[in-house]
Amino acid sequence: MQVTARTREPSDLNAVALKAYARIAEGWGLNLREAANLADMSESTWKRAKKPDFAGDLTKDQLLRLSAVIGIYKALELYFSDPLAKSWFTRPNTGPLFAGLRPIDSAIEGGLPQILSIRTYLDALRGGA
Repeated sequence: MQVTARTREPSDLNAVALKAYARIAEGWGLNLREAANLADMSESTWKRAKKPDFAGDLTKDQLLRLSAVIGIYKALELYFSDPLAKSWFTRPNTGPLFAGLRPIDSAIEGGLPQILSIRTYLDALRGGA
């Protein structure tokens, strides 16, 4: 029996990631600046990127950011109940990663390494590690 690998076109991956990220940004109540900065885009690019017909390319960094944010969202939904799951990312946090900042501000300031640290932190909470 032969197994054929099914690969997606980069434009399909970008579209799926952007659609999911737009829903998350809206669910968390992120403003235009926050959503754009978290995705490492200008505000004008984010306005275009969240439209279904966006034909631009995402950088590897941007795609990794979106993927990590989707993972953060999933971890929050599994670990907390509403409304905390929806508000956790935008509430001040005294945890060791945040020093009193909101996780969104910490993620924007720290870039991809901080976004990945937040995802790891939440995965550890969820997994009991």
